[in-house]
Amino acid sequence: MKNPNIAILGATGAVGREMFKVLMERNFPIGKLKLLASARSAGKVLDGHPVEEATKDSFRDMDIVLGAASNDLAQEMAPYITQAGAVFVDNSSAFRLREDVPLVVPEVNPEDVRKHRGIISNPNCSTIISLVAIYALGAISPIQSIVASTYQAVSGAGVGGIAELEEQVRSYAAGKPLQSEVFPYQIAFNLIPQIGSDTGNGYTSEEMKMQNEGRKILHLPDLKVSCTCVRVPVMRSHSISLCVRTKEKISVAAAREAISQAKGCKLVDDLEAKEYPMPLYTSDQDLVFVGRIREDLVDSNALNLWCAGDQIRKGAATNAVQIAQLLL
Repeated sequence: MKNPNIAILGATGAVGREMFKVLMERNFPIGKLKLLASARSAGKVLDGHPVEEATKDSFRDMDIVLGAASNDLAQEMAPYITQAGAVFVDNSSAFRLREDVPLVVPEVNPEDVRKHRGIISNPNCSTIISLVAIYALGAISPIQSIVASTYQAVSGAGVGGIAELEEQVRSYAAGKPLQSEVFPYQIAFNLIPQIGSDTGNGYTSEEMKMQNEGRKILHLPDLKVSCTCVRVPVMRSHSISLCVRTKEKISVAAAREAISQAKGCKLVDDLEAKEYPMPLYTSDQDLVFVGRIREDLVDSNALNLWCAGDQIRKGAATNAVQIAQLLL
């Protein structure tokens, strides 16, 4: 595929705009670029490119469609995309667990791209960041279980999440009442230990993604993951605490060496010098920073680590563009 025609579905949202930005940054060889969105966004202009309303006829002559739209719109448009002969690289959760749809993190399972039948799914942002951080450990010894706690930025809820945190901080400084619409509670100076809906087992839909998607990406159907997802008053970039149990013990030194050489990772691990991954340093770039690597004090075959990554870029837009690059 040379100089493919590219469409971005949901081009005016936070992830869609970031997809456009990443395509430009990477000098992606594009024949024709088409920006698509809902009717209310049609007519806007993004860096000189007009935005068109997405319809069933929008995908003629397209080779790759990058999806940054809702589950409903992704499901509605997917048949028209594949019928037009394009490959749909979708960031929604609509197709992630379908057996006939590859779920791909290019640093981890790039070979799965070849199995597509017209649709390739982008995993959940926290799943991407976590697996990029730890996949090098699995190459040393098979991963058996993960205990994860995610600290997710407000931008994970879209531009409305950012606006709500900013407005609440301004209101707090002015001594005014704080209004909450995007989040169920005040997010400024607070933590909310629920992201996603109740699944009936005490875990949320967001928390179960780490296990369900991790099993598929790592090809480990028996992988056990226990996850807690927390919304934190950070603008951008998710942070994740991971306890990774492997079949054989991996030393801290071996883990640090493997992660330092892993694609997509940057080792930032010096407790004495107060150097560790933080949202301030991981936002607006594509690497997953990994640090605080240490032996678990409960399980001798487990390691604890802390990672952070930009969930809009590597956790969504950049991962999709990397998949498109694999298709080339």
